[in-house]
Amino acid sequence: MELLVVISILGLLAALTVPALKNIGQSQVQVSAARQLLDDVGRARQLAIGQRTTVYMIFVPPVGSWWGSLPATQLATGTNLLDKQCTGYNFISLRSVGDQPGQGTTRYLADWKSLPDGAFIATNKFNRSSYGYPSYYPITDYSLAPNVVYPISAFYTNNFPFPTETNYSGILLPYIAFNYLGQLTVLTAVGEMLAPQDEFIPLAQGAVTYPVDAKKNLQPTTATFDENPPGNSTNSMFNLVCIDRLTGRATLRQQKVQ
Repeated sequence: MELLVVISILGLLAALTVPALKNIGQSQVQVSAARQLLDDVGRARQLAIGQRTTVYMIFVPPVGSWWGSLPATQLATGTNLLDKQCTGYNFISLRSVGDQPGQGTTRYLADWKSLPDGAFIATNKFNRSSYGYPSYYPITDYSLAPNVVYPISAFYTNNFPFPTETNYSGILLPYIAFNYLGQLTVLTAVGEMLAPQDEFIPLAQGAVTYPVDAKKNLQPTTATFDENPPGNSTNSMFNLVCIDRLTGRATLRQQKVQ
């Protein structure tokens, strides 16, 4: 009888603790992704300062916005990026030291990189239709007094060579950019200028499902993104990479437990 009571208690404790431990593991994925993104944002800034040029950190948006614009010669390379939708990024410069005026040399500065499995950049960050509404996707930190609201805007976009240095297909890619002083900058119709506001990149944890055919080959179709638990990119679980426009330095913001 005593043994049955002990087993019952252990079963009850397991039922209570396993979900909690599972959630801890999930949140660690989000934090790990945030740390990786912080490091790579810092790398983009250092590349810009070290090479005395503007360095763009470009992100892979959902495939529906770029696959149809790829020429046949680029489809094989583009296929390698199908599993990097809302998770992948690279660094690119349009000019190098020593380039003649008007004759810049475009260069990718690294290999394509992805966030850890189970984490992705919140999909609304790629929603260009909402561009122009600085607080269309606000995140509120209720642990601070007064509450702090982070106004999340969609990424700025511009035409970059993609997915290789030589392919200009008119594809608008989301990006952040740093000038030679390490400051956040944006491209406008009249040229490059200091970013008008700080940059906020919200991260989500959950499942990303990539469409495949019967042979498990990736298909050029937009992936499905499911936040688990729902809304974790904006609720009390949020992990937000914040980049100061004047210094270009990135920090991680999370809601503090009171």
